[in-house]
Amino acid sequence: MISTKFKTVDEYLAAQAPASRKILVELRAIIKSVAPKAEEVISYNMPAFKQHGVLVYYAANKNHTGFYPTGGPIKVFTKELETYTTSKGAIQFPHDRPIPVSLVKKIVKLRIKEDKEREALKTTRKKSAK
Repeated sequence: MISTKFKTVDEYLAAQAPASRKILVELRAIIKSVAPKAEEVISYNMPAFKQHGVLVYYAANKNHTGFYPTGGPIKVFTKELETYTTSKGAIQFPHDRPIPVSLVKKIVKLRIKEDKEREALKTTRKKSAK
């Protein structure tokens, strides 16, 4: 089996089935609306948004769209995620339900906050080491 190594998010999206692509494009727009300064990258062969570090990943799957915000938001939003399949760092958005726009926005905002805090801590440590 030959696996495609994607170089850009647009290349990744173009390779997806039309129904999956529609959902991915919607999710991409939601994330961009909250994190307009974030850079779009391919990481682990999936689309991702990065500021200092990666904020979130997302990917097409057969019956769902995977949203990978790391573990922190999944713990914080446990109650709001009760109706979704989740794991330590992943959320599955089934294709037969709309993307929960307000929840995705809250998760991305939390990831931006966590990313800024982590970067500030790194900067403080570098200054202390000098």
